Amino acid sequence: MASFLPSISIMCVLIVHLSSHADCGGIRINYGLLGDNLPPPDQVVTLLKSRNISRIRLFSPDLNVLNALQNSGIQVIIGTFNQDIATLAGDINFAKAWVQTNIIPYTQTITFRCISIALQFFSLGRIPVSTAVGIYALASSSPPSTGDFSGDVKPAIQQIAGFLANNGFPLLITAYPYFTYIHEPSSIQLPYVLFTSPDVVVRDGSLGYKNMFDVMVDAVYSALEKISAGDVEVVICESGWPWQGNGNFTMIELAQTYNQNLMNHVHGSGTPKRPYKNVETYVFALFNEDRKNPGVEQHFGLFNPDMTEVYHVDF
Repeated sequence: MASFLPSISIMCVLIVHLSSHADCGGIRINYGLLGDNLPPPDQVVTLLKSRNISRIRLFSPDLNVLNALQNSGIQVIIGTFNQDIATLAGDINFAKAWVQTNIIPYTQTITFRCISIALQFFSLGRIPVSTAVGIYALASSSPPSTGDFSGDVKPAIQQIAGFLANNGFPLLITAYPYFTYIHEPSSIQLPYVLFTSPDVVVRDGSLGYKNMFDVMVDAVYSALEKISAGDVEVVICESGWPWQGNGNFTMIELAQTYNQNLMNHVHGSGTPKRPYKNVETYVFALFNEDRKNPGVEQHFGLFNPDMTEVYHVDF
C-alpha cells in the first residue's frame, strides 16, 4: 500500500490508445506481485477476464505479466520499484531506458491507463503526470468542506496540483476507512465505514454523508479547491479491507462487506459534493502476498494464490 506521501507518479497514460475518463465500466483492482506462490500471469489474465476486471494497477514492471496482458483488453496502471524512483527523476538516460524496456514494446498491444513514475520529459504522446497521496496528507477531512492539506506537504502538493490542473491530469489518492476506524473504534460507527448506514452520519451544510469513503474523497476535492486546483480529478488508486491479521477488526465478513459495497458504490452516482462524477477506484488487492509484512499486509487479497476465492464478491 502507498505511504503518507509516496513517490511522484505518472497518471493516465495515453500513449497510443487514449483512455477515456468517461469510461466508468468494469471493476478495477491492484495486482501485487510480492508473493512466492502466485499463479502464472497468463492464468491471472484469464481470471481477470472471467471476473470482468477491466483495469489493473501494477506496482512495478514485470515483463512476464506485461506479455500476458497483451491484447487482453485490460487497461493498466504501471508503477516502478521504489529504489528506481530517484534515478528515474534525476537521470534522463536511465528513464528513457526504462520506457524503452517497459512501455514502448507494449504500446500497440496494451492500453496503459497510467504510469506511476515521473516521465514528463518523454515525447510518447499525451502522458499525464500525477502524485499518489495518502489520505493522511490531509490535516482535516471531516466535515469534507474543511479538507485541507497538512502544512508540511502543502507546498509540494500545491506545486504538483498546479501542474495537474494546467494539463488536465488527475491525482491518485489512497483511501482506507479501515485504518481510520481501527484507530477510533469507539467513536466511529461501523456501518458508516462499511457503507451500510441507513442514516446521514456527517452533515456538511446542505450535504449529508452516510459513509466515510465519500467524506474522504470530497475532503480531497475541498483541499484541492483551497490550492486553486479544484478541477483536478481524484482517482482512488487503493482502497480495501484486510480479512485477517488484526483480531475482530479483520474478519472475513467485514472485508467482504466493505469491498462488495465499495464496488457497488463507486459505480453509483458519485459523492455528495460531485454527484454526477463516478469515482474511479482500484480495490486492494487481487491476491494475498506472503512476502509482505506479517499481519494485515498479507491478507488484503480477494483471491488466494491458487486463485480460489478468499470470500465471494460480485464483480
